[in-house]
Amino acid sequence: MSRNSALIILLCAAPLTGCADYLNRYETVTLAAGDTQKYNSLLQTVDPLNPASKNTTIEGDGARAAAVAQNYKFPPPPPPPPAITVNVGDTGD
Repeated sequence: MSRNSALIILLCAAPLTGCADYLNRYETVTLAAGDTQKYNSLLQTVDPLNPASKNTTIEGDGARAAAVAQNYKFPPPPPPPPAITVNVGDTGD
């Protein structure tokens, strides 16, 4: 059997496989059918993005942000408790 005849036999046998039968018995008109409701809702959306997302000038200071990050990594020690004075005895009146 020559190389060309083997190729012709393979090309003729390809439509008889199970893949062709699956595509013939598909339950929709096209393989891309089924997203109509999603497509229509996106089509009628005026602007799906949040208007604030277009603002690219983010206000902030790099040094201040670095200081805040440092405070999260290494929190400052708590302040010392207030001094309590206890008087015991006569006041000297």
